[in-house]
Amino acid sequence: MLLTITTTHRPATDLGYLLHKNPARVQTFAQTFGKAHVFYPQADAERCTAALLLDVDPIGLVRGRGRGRGGLLMDYVNDRPYVASSFMSVAIARVYGSALGGRSKERPELVDVPLPLTATVAALPCRGGEEMLRRLFEPLEYAVSIQCADDHASSHYRNLRLEARKPLAELLAHLYVLIPVLDDAKHYWVGDDEVDKLVQHGGSWLGVHPERQLIAKRYLKYQPSLADLAIARLAEGEQDDAEPALADAAEATGTEDDLERPVRLQEARMAAVVHALQDCGAARVVDLGCGEGRLIRELVPHYQFREIVGLDASPARLEAAARRLKIEGGGKDHDRVRLLQGALTYRDRRIKGFDAAAAVEVIEHLDPARLSAFERAVFQFARPKTMVVTTPNVEYNVKFPGLPAGSFRHRDHRFEWTRAEFAAWGERIAGAHGYEVAFHGVGEAEPDLGAPTQMAVFQQCA
Repeated sequence: MLLTITTTHRPATDLGYLLHKNPARVQTFAQTFGKAHVFYPQADAERCTAALLLDVDPIGLVRGRGRGRGGLLMDYVNDRPYVASSFMSVAIARVYGSALGGRSKERPELVDVPLPLTATVAALPCRGGEEMLRRLFEPLEYAVSIQCADDHASSHYRNLRLEARKPLAELLAHLYVLIPVLDDAKHYWVGDDEVDKLVQHGGSWLGVHPERQLIAKRYLKYQPSLADLAIARLAEGEQDDAEPALADAAEATGTEDDLERPVRLQEARMAAVVHALQDCGAARVVDLGCGEGRLIRELVPHYQFREIVGLDASPARLEAAARRLKIEGGGKDHDRVRLLQGALTYRDRRIKGFDAAAAVEVIEHLDPARLSAFERAVFQFARPKTMVVTTPNVEYNVKFPGLPAGSFRHRDHRFEWTRAEFAAWGERIAGAHGYEVAFHGVGEAEPDLGAPTQMAVFQQCA
């Protein structure tokens, strides 16, 4: 079994500090199933590759298991010593444990930095074929390359190559969880402690993964009670995820509402977005970061919109939206409205190819480092024909009484842009992904400050 991780970060040899493994020598670690070797095929300032090689003892795997089994031949003749499986996950946790936990004594400043990383896994069993590989890794923003691991096209063994810019701990967590999911045959007993491991290593991403149910079931060897427990715990922890803002993006409370109420900005914003969606002739619309369903409530009376989907990371917000929209009990519009749980920074096939999408007061809740993931997930992968984005105009903030200079309108805003900054962002996105963009002010404008909210309407180029 072989896993390699490569970076071109400068200096690339920082990878050794993050993995806590010296590139200058081969290191061997005893495992219950054999030995794990770490070595570096290349280690210089421009490029560094760390290899984790497992030497599994096939006789040791079955030693002591023959009692009462008649010495079954299948115990000795199988693929376990040769393919990437739960053995690899165990080795990642034991050999790269500090890196998996996001700890580095020598390079702590790099732990949370997205690095250019390439990972390869040789001879990975793929129960579900190449489609399953893509369903698991593409929503996590990886460029996925797949090759057959042998000469038989019907074989379910694949060599996997993943490329992304991510923190190293995030890459390791994805591999730790998803390798045994793909193999679908853990070599050890699965109990309650496996739920803890799944929540620990999947807590920041699994709760919003579109295949979270499948992942939990396979990881926990199809024990429904354990899978349900894991999903419930992940949902409980979502408010503390790496992207907590998505739960509140469309339903800001407190300061922002109080500030904007005198200028009736919420009503003006919703009216402007609805008008833009009507003008583009959309029939199928998705509200990204729908919160408790404010925009959806405004769209429902317009029967031009035959399908309305709301996407949000928070189950609590979605439950509140279902109550507000009266769709839980089969209300008159329940067949037009769907609510989905998911994050805006991961690819999601469920929202691909809609006539239009809207992100109303959402992007400012994203960490700037995650904004590029939102851009790729929406403009490159989902690709709505029309995309409407609204965000505060920070220049207008001086008009809000009681807002201290330099403060944002909401405690969870990670940034607020000037009109020039928003225009530069929108024009870059449009140029990169084949859209045209027009900018509009929402609310009563001031001559020198502009309007309180700024809106961009992206249209796919003909």
